[in-house]
Amino acid sequence: MHDLIDIGANLAHDSFDHDRAEVLARAAAAGVRRLVITGSTAGSSRDAFHLARASGGLLFATAGVHPHHAAEFGPATAGTLVELAAHPEVVAIGECGLDYFRDFSPRDRQRFAFERQLGLAAVTGKPLFLHQRDAHDDFLAMVREAVRDVAGGVAHCFTGDRAQMEAYLELGLYIGITGWICDERRGQALQAAVAGLPLDRVMLETDAPYLAPRTLGGRNASRRNEPANLPEVLRVTARHMGVDEAELAAAATANTERLFGLPPRRAGSS
Repeated sequence: MHDLIDIGANLAHDSFDHDRAEVLARAAAAGVRRLVITGSTAGSSRDAFHLARASGGLLFATAGVHPHHAAEFGPATAGTLVELAAHPEVVAIGECGLDYFRDFSPRDRQRFAFERQLGLAAVTGKPLFLHQRDAHDDFLAMVREAVRDVAGGVAHCFTGDRAQMEAYLELGLYIGITGWICDERRGQALQAAVAGLPLDRVMLETDAPYLAPRTLGGRNASRRNEPANLPEVLRVTARHMGVDEAELAAAATANTERLFGLPPRRAGSS
């Protein structure tokens, strides 16, 4: 069994309210003993922090405002995120970025909230947990301007092509791979891109409860994604990268520990 870290699980989502402990137990049984819980609003970031603090060092959190919620980024939001980032359980600023696919928040508000969070990453010394969909050019320009002042970052749930991936790699970003790579219809560009993804820049995530790996088929009858499905993301990613699963698992875990400053897991620990 591989030692895996799910770098992006929306564990504070209400779909887990009735069985969160069981979800974590299934994840641990699958070798996913450590998780980073995604914060997507000020409120969910606080919830993620409290879950992490109660976990005994197995769960961590991000603190940020997703572009879908950028219109909610008000005067008090930055203070809340800075307050949360002061705690060691909070390992990144985000999920932040731009999403022009849905435009749930006006684009000018998205850019404002993203700019503020890029600044918060610089002030707090935390790396970035980044989101981009259909906004590559604006996103790239803003990150390029800010990246010299921050402690790195990861392009969470990367779904782009080889050229976009290489642009992010040139900025020193890590690339987060989800179950999107398991989608035979939408994932073809990503499948081709990861053939050129260096082992020292890859991370693995589920984005649970979203993006359940389609390659699981009937083995995921509930259709809700869980961290326990991360080994399937590992399996499919390793195949498209042309590397051994154990090699990829070790690299992704080391990369995650490096970017987020996580202590290595002690041998024999649960």
